[in-house]
Amino acid sequence: MLIDRTMPLGTALTVTYARDRGPRRYNADAYAAGRRTFVVVDGVGDSAAAAEAAHAAAQAAALLTDPAAAILAARDALQVHTGDAVIVVAVARPGGGFDVAWAGDARAYASNGDELVQLTTDHTVAEYFRERGVVPGPKMEHVVTNTVRHATPENIGRAATRAPRLVLASDGVYGPLGHEGIAAIMSGQGSADRLVRAALHAGGTDNATALVVS
Repeated sequence: MLIDRTMPLGTALTVTYARDRGPRRYNADAYAAGRRTFVVVDGVGDSAAAAEAAHAAAQAAALLTDPAAAILAARDALQVHTGDAVIVVAVARPGGGFDVAWAGDARAYASNGDELVQLTTDHTVAEYFRERGVVPGPKMEHVVTNTVRHATPENIGRAATRAPRLVLASDGVYGPLGHEGIAAIMSGQGSADRLVRAALHAGGTDNATALVVS
């Protein structure tokens, strides 16, 4: 079942978030929003343990206003869980723009309405080989090299943007849509609901979760 909500954040920011289980047995994606902190988490696997881990990580991360520290808090929260997850966290700056951190292959995109820029670089075997000039096999795209449970201050990815709109998404959204599909939706009145519905319509076979801040 698709879940979609809109939350006004003071007078400056509005966030929409949506998720759908898709054809999977469990919905192992989770999202959370604090006052300035926004989180999307994708549990590793299709199991109750993955779903519990994703929820715990998202809730812990949303409490902090430093994105890297938020991921470390999510890691600590998983110590009482057996599952694991990947995560992307964005924190809105008081003066505009966002600071972003991630572990794994959950993604963040910046949008100004005309252009979409991917801020994150996937922590996957495919990306490892791609950075070294080797063409990876298709299966390598889905093998992550970092997760919440294995996050450290040294291996957490970091980025920043001054763009006014931000998209956080699990691979169940960006996989079926691709960069161009997300860009097309965000060039208009893009919302998390539209991204998730489009991903499922495009044949997505995974949990699909998106969060849009503007």
